[in-house]
Order: sequence, then structure tokens, then C-alpha cells
Amino acid sequence: MTANQQIRLKSRPTGWVTPDNFELVKADMPAPGPGQMLVKTLYLSVDPYMRGRMNDAKSYADPWKLGEACVGGIVVRVEESNGGKFPAGTYLAGMGGWTNYQVTDGTGFNPVDPKLAPLSYYLGILGMPGMTAWVGLKGIGALKEGENVYVSAASGAVGQVVGQIAKNMGCHVAGSAGDDAKVAYLKDELGFDAAFNYKTEKNLFSAVKAANPKGIDVYFENVGGPMLEAAINMMNFHGRIALCGMIADYNLTVDEMPAGPRNLVLLVGRSIKMQGFIVVNYPDLCREWIGVGAKWLQEGKLKYRESVVEGLENAPTAFIDMLKGRNFGKQIVKVADE
Repeated sequence: MTANQQIRLKSRPTGWVTPDNFELVKADMPAPGPGQMLVKTLYLSVDPYMRGRMNDAKSYADPWKLGEACVGGIVVRVEESNGGKFPAGTYLAGMGGWTNYQVTDGTGFNPVDPKLAPLSYYLGILGMPGMTAWVGLKGIGALKEGENVYVSAASGAVGQVVGQIAKNMGCHVAGSAGDDAKVAYLKDELGFDAAFNYKTEKNLFSAVKAANPKGIDVYFENVGGPMLEAAINMMNFHGRIALCGMIADYNLTVDEMPAGPRNLVLLVGRSIKMQGFIVVNYPDLCREWIGVGAKWLQEGKLKYRESVVEGLENAPTAFIDMLKGRNFGKQIVKVADE
């Protein structure tokens, strides 16, 4: 058994996150008490929402605490069970610290099957990102077969699932990404009908229009800023906008925040619904996705791409790279061999 280490929050960032906001420290090897288990972290997830947890501000998720291990989605293996909920050797997915080993009573953890899908997928396509795509399209977007769907950050952890769900429902799907290779992946591998590199387009309004010639019935929003304004311009009557995230604004200070979309009045005249959502508030749809997503994976109707960084010590770098859009697909940190 190797030594135990943790990635802790050292300081709260102002603006962009830096490696100095984190620290790697040695930690005691925990021992499971009665009814507890010692678990070993195999994979951990870094996600955009974690940027908000670095702030000392009230939100749907508690802020990370200074001097304590960062917390997020993890896949673990039970190494020792002291009369715990699951026996040794069980693979679990849930929320836990950025650490090699930790003790848990099993609350919030669920067994996962490595024979059904790669273990890292339970932090991605069969985990929160996949559930988020399903909730946003079905629960918020009320997507119907044959509609027109547009998704920003389309090659990311959530976006690539959004596009494939919509294609499996017979929809016209368009997306945007920030790299030519990502755009090619969307069109050539995932079957998007149209995609463009927003970083090289001179006019976002024209780019969104060209990619969505019949307008947009459902816009899955991951970016915010000028992209939201451009999408609103192309929304059809009775269109729906599912607000999943606005990563363009996450690292801006209050003084740097841009003005809101100038065309919000279109929501009134076109009877457009725009609603934010938090995936954990839709447990029934989350459970539904596990069955749907697993079936589609087995049938070859879903593809998934990950960016994997190895080593617990590299989690901060992986997190920062994800915020800067340097990842291709779901960003995962491999902490230990399965």
C-alpha cells in the first residue's frame, strides 16, 4: 500500500485559477471504523462547476474549504471493509476527496460494473456529464423527434453526449468548438450535421445561422457570452434554451463581467423558454439515463472521447487545462491502476 496524499485548496483564486491555489500534501493513512470501508481512488473527475466551489459564496454546492482536500466525482475500489456497506473488491462511484485513500460509510456511493463500461465512463458518459445531457434535452428542452438542436462546447464532456442523443432522436444537430480537430471529430466521428470553430469565425451570428439553416428549436447552452446572444437570434418560435453552464464567464471578476445579451426581447415575441438547471435535482431522469446510455453504448449508438492525465499530483493542471479548453472530451485524472 502506497503512501496517502491529498490535493488541498491552498487559496481562493481571483480571476483565473493558478497552480498556486492548490497544494499537494502527505496525509495519514485512514483506518475504517465499524461499518466503514477504506477505499482507493482510481479515477477522479475535473469539471467546470468546480470553479464555483473555489469561491467562498453560497451556491447549490458547498464551497471547498481552505486547507482541506478538494472534492468531486471519483471512482474507487474498496480495499478493506470493516462491516461496511460493500465488500472488499467492489468498484464504486460517488463524491469524495482528491486523495489516494479515504474512509467512507458508503453514503452517496453506488456500485459500478467494469464489464459494462470502462470505469472512467462512470465519471463521464454514464456519470454526471451524460446525465446532464439527458436532463437538459429531455427535462428542460422537452426535445422532440426531428427538431433542430444546437449545442455550444460541443466536443466537451456534456456537449458530445448532447449531440449524439439528439442524432439518435432523428434531429438536425449543429455544434461549435474551439479547435479544427474538435470540429472534425464532431462531424466525422459523432455525425453532427454542422459544426464550426468559433475562435476562427469573424462573425458568430453568421456562423450560427449557417450551421442552423432551419433555426434552433433547442439550444443547449454551455458557454454564455456572445455565443448565447448569437443563438437567441436563431431561436424558432416556442424554442427552448437549457442553461447548463456559461464557462466563458467563470474566471471573470465582477468588474469584468460582460453585459447580458442585447436581444432578450426576442424571448418574449417568439415565446421562448430559457431555464437553468442542476442535474442532481432530477434524480428520476438521471436513473433513466443509466439504462438508456448503457444500452446505446452496447449497441454502438454512442461514442465517447476522454482526455486522461495520470497522477494525483497533476489534478490541478488537468483542472486548469479544462477551464482553458485544452482538453478534448471529458477530462479525467487517473490516480491508480484498476
